Amino acid sequence: MKEGIYMPILTVDYANINYEEMSKEIGVKPKHMPMLIGSFVEESAPAIEALSEAIVANDFTSIASHAHSIKGSAGNLHFNEIYEMTKEMELAAKSADASFQYDDYLQAVKQAISTIAI
Repeated sequence: MKEGIYMPILTVDYANINYEEMSKEIGVKPKHMPMLIGSFVEESAPAIEALSEAIVANDFTSIASHAHSIKGSAGNLHFNEIYEMTKEMELAAKSADASFQYDDYLQAVKQAISTIAI
């Protein structure tokens, strides 16, 4: 990937999650989905806050670390759009790309997470 060329910010709405379908994709019983999704939403809050602080401080190492954490959790649950946006943030931070729109991506990730019904 060339520096400065990233995917567009995604707008996503996870309000109508199909637990049955999602559970098949990740290989767990549907009854466990509310707990797993609830844990993701709950545990992403401090990571989002830390990511926000790292962005304000232009701390690329911390941006990469917190984006990586959110990316992993989102990927495990197949929240693919959150995964992709945090991957872009992580890659940009690892290359210390000061021109990347970290805050815009962060706002899109926060908005996406806010649509998840638990």
